[in-house]
Amino acid sequence: MRDNVMKLLNEQINAEFYAAYIYLSMAAYFEDKDLAGFAHWMRMQSAEELTHAQKIFDYVIERGGRVVLEQIDAPPSDFDSPLDVFEKALAHEQKVTAMIDHLYAQAEKESDYPTQVMLQWFITEQVEEENTAGTLVAQLKMAGDSPAALLVFDRQLASR
Repeated sequence: MRDNVMKLLNEQINAEFYAAYIYLSMAAYFEDKDLAGFAHWMRMQSAEELTHAQKIFDYVIERGGRVVLEQIDAPPSDFDSPLDVFEKALAHEQKVTAMIDHLYAQAEKESDYPTQVMLQWFITEQVEEENTAGTLVAQLKMAGDSPAALLVFDRQLASR
């Protein structure tokens, strides 16, 4: 594996761990607001991001590369509303998508076919992640400031 691709894969591992941290912070926000369903959804999302980090971690090792873990920044902990949380989640997923796209382009440039194949899974996953977050943002906008709609939404998210 070329050094450039390995460096970007290590950055992606860090980004996935950071994503897990962000979602856990969002879960804490929802717990504080007594929205256990929202918190559950965010905890599940955090666990999924940890799985993504581990998948890339294992891939780097399998290819004979070296994993170098970096410091993870503190995530935001204050949010204005459930809508604000999901808008930030969507923006974060879009950022992760851009990182994966860049990583794929670099692997393509360096003819690193195994990495391109591995990244196909992440590309598909990011389409799903952005779609889910975008749908939740749209639905929260439709719900507006209705406490009843928020409680229905909370029950729906608890079923994840």
